[in-house]
Amino acid sequence: MPVSGWFGCQRHTLWRREYVFLFATERCEMKFEHKEINGRDAADKTLSALKEEVDSIRGRGWQPSLASITVGDVDEVALYVRNQKRFAAKIGIEFEERQFASSISEAELQAAIATMNVDPRVTGIIIQRPVPDHISIRSLQETIHPFKDVEGMHPSSIGKIVYGSPEMGPCTAMAAVHLLKSTGVDLEGLEVCVVGHSEIVGKPIAFLLMAEGATVTVCHHMTRSVANHSLKADVVFVAVGQPGLITGDMIKPGSIIIDIGINQVTDPDGKTKVVGDADFESCAEVADWITPVPGGVGPMTIAMLLKNTLQAARA
Repeated sequence: MPVSGWFGCQRHTLWRREYVFLFATERCEMKFEHKEINGRDAADKTLSALKEEVDSIRGRGWQPSLASITVGDVDEVALYVRNQKRFAAKIGIEFEERQFASSISEAELQAAIATMNVDPRVTGIIIQRPVPDHISIRSLQETIHPFKDVEGMHPSSIGKIVYGSPEMGPCTAMAAVHLLKSTGVDLEGLEVCVVGHSEIVGKPIAFLLMAEGATVTVCHHMTRSVANHSLKADVVFVAVGQPGLITGDMIKPGSIIIDIGINQVTDPDGKTKVVGDADFESCAEVADWITPVPGGVGPMTIAMLLKNTLQAARA
C-alpha cells in the first residue's frame, strides 16, 4: 500500500472505500449530537476543590509555592506563564517567575535548579518549554528533585505511571484522561487510539489508560495508516501539532475525541485563530463527545499542574 501524507493518512485506498461503502447507510441514518467536553468548567471544579485544601494548608502556616523557570523570550511561553499565574492566584498558591537569559549554560541552569531543590520556600518547580537548543530539557527535568517535579516528568515520576501508581503525573496527560473520565464512559475494555507518542503526552496517556483496563493502540510518525486504527477506536486522543490531522471520516460514529493539539493557523481572510489537531467541524458530526480547542485540555492542564503543586507541598 502506498504511503502518502503525514502518518500515511490516505483516504482513497481500496480497504477504505470498502469500509465507507459497508457503513454508508449506517452513517446516514445515525445522527449524533456531539457534546463538547468543557475543559474550563472541569478546571473550575478542580480548582474549587484545590482552594479548600490550599486554605487548610495555609491555615497551618505552610504556603504552597510554584517556581516557574523561563529561558529566553518567547511570546507563547509568556502567555502560558500568565495563565498559570492567574490560575494559581485564584486558589492561593504563590507563583514566582524566574527568568533566565537565553545565553545561560546548561550547567548554570542546573545549579539554579539545585538551589531551588533545597529552598523550603519552593514547593514545586516547572520548566517552561521551549528552551534554547544548547540546553537539554531532559537533563533539566532530571535535575529537579522528584518531590518538586510538579510537571511529572522526572524519570521516577514516569516510572510510577508505568507501575500504575502516579502521584504527580505529567499534567497534560493527566488532564486529558481526566476529561475522558468526565464523560462517564467505562474505561475497562475500551478501545483507545493515541495519535502521537511523545514522552510528555502520548506515552503517559497510554500507560494511564492501560492501568484503567483500556486496550490502547499508539500511532506515531512511522504508522502506515492512522485511519486504519482510529476507525476502530471508541476513543481517539491526538497530540502531534498537525492542524486538522484527524477528520470525521477517520473516526467511527459515537466515538470520543480528546484533542490535545494547539496550533495557530491563518484563515483565507488573513485572520489567525487557534485550532487543534482534529478538524472540529467534521469530527463533531460523527463523534459523541469532543474537546474544543481552545477551552478543552488546556485549562485542565493548568488545574492538574496546580494539583501537583499542592501534592508537592504535602510531601
